[in-house]
Amino acid sequence: MTEISRDNPLLFFGCGNMGRAMLDGWIAAGIDPAAFIVVDPMAQALPEGVRHFADASMAGSKARIALVAVKPQVFPQISNELTDIVAGDAIVISVMAGVRVETLRSALPGRKIVRLMPNLAASLGKSPLGLFEPDGDAQLRAGIEKCLAPLGTPVWINEEVLMDAVTALAGSGPAFVYRFIDALAKAGESLGLNPAVSATLAKATVDGAVDLAIASDASPEELARRVTSPGGTTAAGLEVLDGGLQQLIDATLKAARDRGVDLSKPIEQ
Repeated sequence: MTEISRDNPLLFFGCGNMGRAMLDGWIAAGIDPAAFIVVDPMAQALPEGVRHFADASMAGSKARIALVAVKPQVFPQISNELTDIVAGDAIVISVMAGVRVETLRSALPGRKIVRLMPNLAASLGKSPLGLFEPDGDAQLRAGIEKCLAPLGTPVWINEEVLMDAVTALAGSGPAFVYRFIDALAKAGESLGLNPAVSATLAKATVDGAVDLAIASDASPEELARRVTSPGGTTAAGLEVLDGGLQQLIDATLKAARDRGVDLSKPIEQ
């Protein structure tokens, strides 16, 4: 049931930035655009062949697999529309931060629920894919992994409460990395580098460092040590950076995690 095809289309209920990244990733992997139906009044310039409806009532037959990618705050108001366009035994994959399985089951009784937290790198097939499925259904999990394989690396989480941490690290994390790249570039500018040159150097530095970290068996801590000569330039910089970096990142992820917890409360009350 989790194989996406023209005859078994995946329904996007909402297709903003995250939904669009996933859609682009699937299509880039060679899946027929006609295998996707988008219900979103705001979606624009969708890939040719994708079936698009502004209103749920126009979508026609009920989908057997649906991906819910609307803002969590609006889900209670629009969940009835979703109920009308997904089959009673459908698989529903939610990428909504903070919306618990209990809430999804209450709004969509009888459906198989999977929570997913990807990030925008899904468009490149390089997203971490944090997943939670409450029933331990091995067959369903295998099907979901196959379905999501073009988008990145699936990682199953055993406790739903930890999905808020996954959201903070893997979902919000790219924004934190982009901020760091921007800060590196601006710091280079402050030392006299041309803005374009500094931006290029910052992006290339992070790109190479990440690729090496992924390819290496060594930990990031060990890789940093290998770059650092005692008394050298890197050691001087790390002396400043290490003075507060871990505390700052801890506080950053905690704030993002706590917001995910907060998002669940108005929905479940």
